[in-house]
Amino acid sequence: MTYGSAIMFAVAAVLGIVGSVLLLRLRSPTITEPQAYAFRMIGIMLTSGAIVLAMSAAAMWRWSTQI
Repeated sequence: MTYGSAIMFAVAAVLGIVGSVLLLRLRSPTITEPQAYAFRMIGIMLTSGAIVLAMSAAAMWRWSTQI
């Protein structure tokens, strides 16, 4: 695995974890309506960003190992 791919996978993992935590916070009955909106929007964006970044890292890793 190249150094760049490893960094991309690590960033994707962090984005995915933070996004998932925000989406799981929506289950709490104590959040306000503006917080629910913010958690939903940011959580979805971070989670989808993590998926796209992980796919890009996997593609870069495959391309870098082809001869």
